[in-house]
Amino acid sequence: MKQQKFPKIMGIVNVTPDSFSDGGLFVQKDVAIEQAMKLIEDGADILDIGGESSRPNAAEISVEEEKRRVIPVVEGIRKINSSVEISIDTVKYEVAKAALNAGATIINDISGLSLDIRLATLAEEKNVPLILMHIQGTPRTMQINPTYSNVVEDVFDELSKTIALAKSFGVKNVMADIGIGFGKTAEHNWTLLKNIKRFEKLGVPMILGLSRKSFLGKLLGIDVPKERDFATAMLHSLLLEAKLEIIRVHEVSQIVTLRKLWEKLKNG
Repeated sequence: MKQQKFPKIMGIVNVTPDSFSDGGLFVQKDVAIEQAMKLIEDGADILDIGGESSRPNAAEISVEEEKRRVIPVVEGIRKINSSVEISIDTVKYEVAKAALNAGATIINDISGLSLDIRLATLAEEKNVPLILMHIQGTPRTMQINPTYSNVVEDVFDELSKTIALAKSFGVKNVMADIGIGFGKTAEHNWTLLKNIKRFEKLGVPMILGLSRKSFLGKLLGIDVPKERDFATAMLHSLLLEAKLEIIRVHEVSQIVTLRKLWEKLKNG
């Protein structure tokens, strides 16, 4: 089935000193809020706020440090904009709870409930969407030697189990993310994208995050992550046949351009 509507655009705000693509640029509260406003102005439907880097070998941080980074940003965004959807990108129950209380509306768990099952109870209690991503290992270990017998079916099966687990806790709105770059080689990533429509069988809305990832740089010889935005947009244009609910990107304006072109072709 062809894409019937363009996916929502999720703009990334990394409130971290060490993220792979823009670490340190938005670590100050006011700068992060300004970036969030820019993403909204550019056309973002959702903001994804994260305070702990998930790049390979990233160091873990405490609950209190992560809250110190993200909660003032969520509060600041909400003071300016009362309606934009805000996703909190965290694996920690305490951080997610504080963010929801501050105005966040979505939980984005890159661990797929493997680090804190209480995120499912929180999503049920607050009646908010829960994004569950596939990851092999943790950010500290995921790229050491990722191995699958069949990457498409292995990821599909693991996501199926994770979705069922979340639903067993009463979570009504579960979304799935195949986890490009999280415990996958470049070839694993390409295989997953070539078979992206397989994951429609999960029966839940899908989110895709491939923005600025190293597999793009490896193929195209682009070493600087920020210089991979055009490639990110081009690859997303080639994946619009898949049924995606959300596209998660650093550079929103190019995806908005893609949306305008797609909608003109689709609707005239």
